[in-house]
Amino acid sequence: MDITEFVERSIGHWRSQRSAHHLAFSHFEAVQSEIDIIALSPEDPAVLDLCKLYNIDPSKIVSPFRMTWEGQSDWDENAEIKGTSVLIPVPDPDVPKRGKLLRDQGYAETVAAAGDYHFTEDGTFVLLTSYDRAAAEEKIWFANPNLRFRVSLIKTSAGSGVVTASFSSEIRSSS
Repeated sequence: MDITEFVERSIGHWRSQRSAHHLAFSHFEAVQSEIDIIALSPEDPAVLDLCKLYNIDPSKIVSPFRMTWEGQSDWDENAEIKGTSVLIPVPDPDVPKRGKLLRDQGYAETVAAAGDYHFTEDGTFVLLTSYDRAAAEEKIWFANPNLRFRVSLIKTSAGSGVVTASFSSEIRSSS
């Protein structure tokens, strides 16, 4: 598995069931979401703007994509769980199974973020992102072409404590 294959396998409409444990609040949350992942052109203005923000030569990127999500939580039925983010993989030219993932909106904080990714021997995508007030660790793997799993940890900025832990199963919708 490399980043190009991972993004290609991720393109589509996904239904997600996420369970999250918010350790700081001693609270459990169930979230159901719809996630759309679409490929973007390397010449897309949003892609070029993000490359410029991080001073990345657009010729170094592969498989940019946009992820859009909308969901409902059982914790706060009035809370709006929706958003969109442009993501740009920048593979390491010397180690193709490693690289940077640029985002115009992060996972743990809603600011632009650049994380470090790598693939494990079994094809699991691992993304580590540091923010001002937190750090995120995400792992995504495919059980088959239409079923993937995601584990996410939000840690303190020093990485010493886990604030939130979640598990998601995501099924590609055929419609």
